[in-house]
Amino acid sequence: MSLLRHRDFRLLWASDTISQFGSFVGQTVLPLLAVTVLAATPFQMGVLTAAETAAFLLIGLPAGAWVDRMRRRQLMLRADVVRAVLMLSIPVSWWLGVLSLTQMVIVALFVGVCTVFFDVSYQSYLPTLVSRDQLLEGNAKLQASQSVAQVSGPALGGGLAQLTGVANATSSIGLGFVVSALFLLRIKKIEPRPERVADRRLRTEIAEGLRFVVGNKSIRAIALCGTTAGFFLMMETASSVLFLARDLGLTNAQIGLVIAASGVGGALGAATANRLYRRIGTARAIWVAMLFVGPFEALIPLAQPGWLVVLGVLGLLGTGYAVIVYNVAQVSFRQSICPDRLLGRMNASMRFLMWGAFPLGSLTGGALGELIGVRGTLWVAAAGMSLAALWVVFSPLRTMINTPTTTPGQADPAPPEPRAR
Repeated sequence: MSLLRHRDFRLLWASDTISQFGSFVGQTVLPLLAVTVLAATPFQMGVLTAAETAAFLLIGLPAGAWVDRMRRRQLMLRADVVRAVLMLSIPVSWWLGVLSLTQMVIVALFVGVCTVFFDVSYQSYLPTLVSRDQLLEGNAKLQASQSVAQVSGPALGGGLAQLTGVANATSSIGLGFVVSALFLLRIKKIEPRPERVADRRLRTEIAEGLRFVVGNKSIRAIALCGTTAGFFLMMETASSVLFLARDLGLTNAQIGLVIAASGVGGALGAATANRLYRRIGTARAIWVAMLFVGPFEALIPLAQPGWLVVLGVLGLLGTGYAVIVYNVAQVSFRQSICPDRLLGRMNASMRFLMWGAFPLGSLTGGALGELIGVRGTLWVAAAGMSLAALWVVFSPLRTMINTPTTTPGQADPAPPEPRAR
């Protein structure tokens, strides 16, 4: 049965879609606010970008153990409500004339804490709503929503900033989290209460999740690839708005449209992913997709004012396509071979390793921007993204075709056996 007929999945999908729109509007509007209203320097932009993801480094590991102890939908609801309150404080402060970069950094940090719990929860919640053989379809639809938000969110954020003022546009982020929570409230399926194990220690549970990730050669390679790519991607992210605004001389609306190119590529990737997986295999798609990221990334710093801006657009378009094909395949791979009781800790361990590199990459990008300029920083980021693919190319994934599966609830599986190409 198609998940389009699955009521509870549709509600989760709608909730995630609305939340993604709020997030991607914010990823354009908040940096624009810092640059145009608060006159942020490259290093300050690095600090702001780092604050958005610092929580994955600070609490990423214990979050997985906590998620496995709780009902995940309730945790997602609480995260949405807190994020809404925090984000709505920014336009209120601006209206009162007291907005500062310090407040924006603090809000970004605590919104990031809530995002850690929301993201670990929804990835662990999906297998509760759908069967294992529907995970690929479910992840593809969720990635499609993210891609549509990537397309529309930046363009919408840039347009709102141009029409209503950049500070007023931030209110849409908080409202997005409110609507996301309302959809979650309508899910009817009763989530089973997590199994209570006597004398459980947080350190033991965290170690169990890490052992699963590190002990499986394929998942370890995915983690290392994601960590490397995430570090250099955030170097690029910390510099991109400054590059588009100051080096290329684009307006707020034009910046939104250029950033949206990544979402267009992602939408195409999500729409064609299943066809590609049937042609070359889901496991093989993981490393093949990553091979295309570096060359497209190299087009971005080649962009110049005028018609050569198109090089940056093509770079973002191609990168967005390859990254979404990679993400759908690798997330489905992880979910399929992980036992239910470890899903939260496995996802949290992966987020800690991959997203924990984000704030470090952002700070490095900000510092490099001061030293060698934002264009030079983008070249370093492109080189690093090319190297990230080597982790999955030289791993057992290269000898597999499709994703192996396990039976829900079974003991920790051994690393999957390679399959002949």
